[in-house]
Amino acid sequence: MALPLLTIADAGVNLGDRWLLRGADLSLHAGDRLALVGPNGAGKSTLMKLLAGQGEMDEGTLWMSPGAEIAYLPQAPQIPPGMSLRALVTAGMEDAKIGHKADAMLMRMGLDPLRMSDGLSGGETRRVSLARALYTKPDILLLDEPTNHMDLPTIEWMEDMLRQHRGALLVVSHDRAFLRNLGTGIIWLHGSKLRRRDGHFDEFEAWSDGILADEAVVLHKMDRRIASETKWSSEGISARRKRNQGRLRELAGMRAERAKAGGLTQRSMRMETGPADGGGHLVLEAIDLCASVPITQHSANEDETSTAPEQRRQLLQHFNLLVRRTDRIGIVGPNGVGKSTLVRLLLDITKPDSGRVRQGFGLIPAYFDQRREALDRDQSPWTILSEGGSDMIEVAGQSKHVTSYLRDFMFDDVKMTQRVSTLSGGEQNRLLLAKLFAQTHNFLVLDEPTNDLDIETLELLQEVIADYDGTVLIVSHDRDFLDRTVTGILAFEGDAKIVAHAGGHSDYLARKKATEARQTEKSDSKKPKKSVSENPKTNRPARLSFRDKHRLDTLPDEIATIDAEIASIETKLAVPDLFQNDPDLFNRLVDMLAAQKDSKDQKEMEWLEAAEKAEALEQGGHQD
Repeated sequence: MALPLLTIADAGVNLGDRWLLRGADLSLHAGDRLALVGPNGAGKSTLMKLLAGQGEMDEGTLWMSPGAEIAYLPQAPQIPPGMSLRALVTAGMEDAKIGHKADAMLMRMGLDPLRMSDGLSGGETRRVSLARALYTKPDILLLDEPTNHMDLPTIEWMEDMLRQHRGALLVVSHDRAFLRNLGTGIIWLHGSKLRRRDGHFDEFEAWSDGILADEAVVLHKMDRRIASETKWSSEGISARRKRNQGRLRELAGMRAERAKAGGLTQRSMRMETGPADGGGHLVLEAIDLCASVPITQHSANEDETSTAPEQRRQLLQHFNLLVRRTDRIGIVGPNGVGKSTLVRLLLDITKPDSGRVRQGFGLIPAYFDQRREALDRDQSPWTILSEGGSDMIEVAGQSKHVTSYLRDFMFDDVKMTQRVSTLSGGEQNRLLLAKLFAQTHNFLVLDEPTNDLDIETLELLQEVIADYDGTVLIVSHDRDFLDRTVTGILAFEGDAKIVAHAGGHSDYLARKKATEARQTEKSDSKKPKKSVSENPKTNRPARLSFRDKHRLDTLPDEIATIDAEIASIETKLAVPDLFQNDPDLFNRLVDMLAAQKDSKDQKEMEWLEAAEKAEALEQGGHQD
């Protein structure tokens, strides 16, 4: 097997009161596409920083193949001001032709290549940093939550890009569909250690549940033994103190080991909301809604007052909707198309250009705003939840202490009194969920709730939504989350058009693809048919060109020769200690291997094109 591109061995990171990582081992090889999973706070981002060379270990070693390049996308990237987005993506590159590719990548992410980096939003900063990471084609690509603030078309495009990456890929993401479509293995950060399993992401749950069940058995046996030894130690210990000091030390050791093991698994998140009391059968009705936003125009002279009429972009055009109690509706569409605007119109936060929204009797919405405007960034989680100054809060009809409630949402005591502005994105989202679920409501409106949340938290949120007896409206780009939570989709499909579909997101996609296939088939049926075997100019049977015939005759032998050369190079690279003994030869062989594989790919494509032409001509000749 080829040498890894990067390895950490027996790595440890100590936070003072606990080990975040201890005895952690990991190797990344070319071709790895691995998902790094674990609960919030387990140390995933810390591990990514270590691998990227931006953190330090308290113990252990890190080795990276000489010459290997790393690109790292952190959760909160920082970019310098005063540069065009194109310059940010291409910084340090020498190829004069690279600008076109960078422009295409930025525009695919909805960004103007000539725009300056000053004043970018958090989501835009993230997209620029991702474009830079993908553009450099590094040997090792580390992506921490790359799907955050990305719309579905961009996520699907990114999946295609990452499948073509030939180096090593390690990605942290809560998006299960993204991990399922992309990953070839799983790295599970659990109990300060790393466990690896190659295979499909859907196998993770059963695998991890088995490990947790085994650990629970071990802990149960340890508890029983500690209880037995403790009982022995309390019976006449003074009479046997000298003879049994070893047994007492063993008991103390077992207690310390149990405390350590229990500290890793005893904390679990709890999430619940009360019954959706009040309200009638009708939740709301949108009647002939029209909405638009101004199109920003840049004047050549900023001091000059423009007299041109304001141009506007239409978001909604005569939109009608009837929402009934217990409906579960998902809203999907590209970034900037108007999803959040639609939500704010339905909640009467924003006024439409025309039309109106009629809300039902006794409607009490709870609104999760993706910008988290309901959170005062200068306040602490404790003060935000104890609005009246009381230590108690009522949740689901029961009184709970604020501290206990925040612990249910995985807040450490120290975090409870910190300013919201110092919390991570995941912690702020959990705080907003805690605030909403402590309120009385019968209409749950969630605008991009999945950003920055780990998979365990998402599963709990799904359970809350499943048990909720009120109405749910969700804006999300997380395909798996929508499939598990909604029964209807409102899809923005361009030209201010919103189409309603029954079912989840997968049902919507299947129906959309079937419709597009029927339209294509209908369009093709209207075109005049031509015989494939005829030349349109001479009306004589077309023949395979000499070049294509030559390709079909010679390329199979050429590909077989390349296969033999690839096998020879791989055999040489598999020699133990080759890199340590002759690093120059190792690097030359790696370059030769990559060149031969590129050559093979090109020749296989040429042969496939010629074979398809020959097959089409043969089929055309048999049509008579």
